[in-house]
Amino acid sequence: MKPPLIPINEDYKWKLLSEILNVFDLRSTKQILSQYEILPLERSIPALKIVITSMYFCLEISYVVRELEEKKKLRKFMRITSVPSENEVYSIISSFDPMQFINFVIGLLNNVCSQRKRGLSHIIIDSTDINLDLNWFKRKISKKMLEDREFKWGHSKHRGYFIGMKLSLAIEYPSLKPLTFIINEANVSEYTVYPQILEELKKRKKIRQGDVLYFDKGYFSYENYVIGIAKYKIVPIIFPRINCNYNKLFNMLSYPLNIFDSKRNTEEDKKIYKRLVVKFKTLMENWGGLKPIRSLIEDIFKLAKKTCNMENLHRYTMRSVKKYCSLAVFLTGAITAFFISDKKGLQHLAES
Repeated sequence: MKPPLIPINEDYKWKLLSEILNVFDLRSTKQILSQYEILPLERSIPALKIVITSMYFCLEISYVVRELEEKKKLRKFMRITSVPSENEVYSIISSFDPMQFINFVIGLLNNVCSQRKRGLSHIIIDSTDINLDLNWFKRKISKKMLEDREFKWGHSKHRGYFIGMKLSLAIEYPSLKPLTFIINEANVSEYTVYPQILEELKKRKKIRQGDVLYFDKGYFSYENYVIGIAKYKIVPIIFPRINCNYNKLFNMLSYPLNIFDSKRNTEEDKKIYKRLVVKFKTLMENWGGLKPIRSLIEDIFKLAKKTCNMENLHRYTMRSVKKYCSLAVFLTGAITAFFISDKKGLQHLAES
C-alpha cells in the first residue's frame, strides 16, 4: 500500500523536500528555465515539481497527481494552484530536448550548491549502471536483438549483468557538488569514456590547470594518464591495476611535441608540465591512501538510486533516460547541498 502524501513540518524528509521545491519558485531559477527555453513557466514548473516529488518518494507520477487533486494541504505545500493531469505532465516533459534539461540542471546546481573556491579543486569521477526494468528472465534477450536499440547489455561489479545504459558523473570534493555528467550505452568501456568526461568538464569550464581528478581502475590505460596531463593540464589519479608498469608509465610522461611550437612560450609550458608530472608522481606513490576520497562517489550513486528512484528505470530511450537522469542528478545535488555535511550523513540518507 502506498503512503499518503501528507506534509509533516517536523519530518526532516518533508523539510528537505520543501527546500528543494522552493528552488523552483526563485526568480533565478525562472531565469535559468527561460534561458534554456523550458517554457511556459506556468506549465513547466508544476510539472517539474511533480516529477521531482515522484522521484523523491519513489512513486508514480499518476499517484502524485491524484494526491495533489485530493489534498489541498499538499497543493499548498508544493505551491501548485492548478494541477496538471498525468498526460499533461508527460507531454510537458517530453516536449523538451535532453540537452535543454542537462544545461538547465547544470545551471541550477550552480545556483543551489556552493560556488567553487579559489585555488585548485579535487574532482571525483566514476560511472554507474542505469538498469532498465526489462524482464529478461522471462524472455531471453540476446545482444543481436539489441543491435538497433539504444540500450545494451552491460556488466557492473555491483549488479552483475544488466540491460540499460551507463551514467558517468563528476563531483567536486569535498562539497560533493555534481559538476557534469554524460550518459552512454551500457557496453561502453570506462577508459573510452575518460576523454569524453574530460572534454565535457573543459567545455563547461569546470577544470583548471593543476586540478586533481580521481578515477577508478576501470578508467586505467597508460594513454589516459598522458592525455590528462598533456592535453587537459590536470593531475589524473587513475587508480592503477595490479599489472601497472610504473617505469613504462613515467617514461611516457616526456614533454609533448606541441610544447616546442615556435608560437608558444616554450619555457613556461615546460615548467607547467614538469610541475604537473612531479605532483602526479607524488600522489600516485600514495594512491592507496586516496581511496576514501574516491569512495564518496559510490555513496552519491547509492543515494541517487535509493533516494532518487534510479534503481530500475521505466524508460527505454536515450532521450527519456537523459532527461530523467538530469533531474536525478539535480535532486541528488540539492539533497547533499541542503542536508548532508559529511560521509556519515550521506550514508545514513542513502540507506534510510
